Amino acid sequence: MSANTEKPLTFSFIDDDADIRLQLSNDADHALKCVEILTVFLKDLETPGGGPSQAHISFDAVGSIRPKENVVLSHKAWVNGKIADASSDLLARLKVVSGEVKPYVLDISWQDPEGKTRFQRIPVGH
Repeated sequence: MSANTEKPLTFSFIDDDADIRLQLSNDADHALKCVEILTVFLKDLETPGGGPSQAHISFDAVGSIRPKENVVLSHKAWVNGKIADASSDLLARLKVVSGEVKPYVLDISWQDPEGKTRFQRIPVGH
């Protein structure tokens, strides 16, 4: 495995009615294979001073993203070990708010054209 300074991925959020989706864009000139985002554990907002994470968001892996292509990732939000219903979707907490601290990070891995695993960290949230 290898880490490098290449940062081909950018992200945005798509608001679709009551649903929010994460979109990844491949800004590289080559395809990225086996793209995965590690599970994001959200801070507990109900326990004074914080506490163990009761909520997390997991994203489905993507087989590949072609050059200059955008993909919308499926995700599941979990609270206390159970899938959260749509009304309590927590993906909105990953949206970046100008002037706010970005307490979360999208840890993304993929394979480059030579088959080497690469990584990128993108700070997100509020």
